[in-house]
Amino acid sequence: MPEQPDLNQLSTLVGIVARLRGPNGCPWDREQSHASLRHCLLEECYEVLEALDEGDARRLAVEMGDLLMQIVFHARIAAEDGEFDLGDVISSISAKLIHRHPHVFGSLKVKSADEVLANWEALKKQERKEGASMLDGVPVAMPALAYSQGIQARVTRVGFDWPDDSGVIDKLAEEVREYQQAESQEQKEAEFGDLLFTLANIARRQGIDLESVLRQANRRFYRRFSRMEELCQKRGLNFAELSFDEQNNLWEEAKKETD
Repeated sequence: MPEQPDLNQLSTLVGIVARLRGPNGCPWDREQSHASLRHCLLEECYEVLEALDEGDARRLAVEMGDLLMQIVFHARIAAEDGEFDLGDVISSISAKLIHRHPHVFGSLKVKSADEVLANWEALKKQERKEGASMLDGVPVAMPALAYSQGIQARVTRVGFDWPDDSGVIDKLAEEVREYQQAESQEQKEAEFGDLLFTLANIARRQGIDLESVLRQANRRFYRRFSRMEELCQKRGLNFAELSFDEQNNLWEEAKKETD
């Protein structure tokens, strides 16, 4: 009887992926490339975020496993093409973490998390190519709201930020006025973008992950509207034929039952 593999070991997962990609492996896995797996990687990232938002530790462990599999899969494809292997991936992040934490692995002394971030940015500046922007490291493929918070967080490391919340709240009021005064569709779109950007800044300053709270709001809406549909079905009502007041009353009822 063959020895059962230790499923707790990373080497076991590496071996499984290698076998799936091997001559006698899975036809589907053998056909994949970095490009074809792109949507899978993105989907797994979102599923990890969803598990985090739900506070479901068991699901989080499962989804993180799916994400890890994507990393190992991409590393295997790269190794087959002679580009790099999983060892290069691990050594790269290990070296980076040691280099960017001299207050832990070296002699640098810091007194606060703010000093850590300031030193982190100084180290990253040394790593950037000459002429590169400090914003270049924020992936432009991120969701727009998350990207807004990402680039805003970057510039705060060099002091480009409002001294207090009142300044950014005033900026929000200014953006609302400018949106209201916009005349053309093009102007409205530009001003609405500025309005969202400012909201993202407020959320960042309050320690709010805008993507996360918006996903939560979306799920709340989904639960409430689904409950409204259920209530209509039970009562023999056609939702589209209800008046706005009737729909709103149904919304309030569903809201109480689902929250």
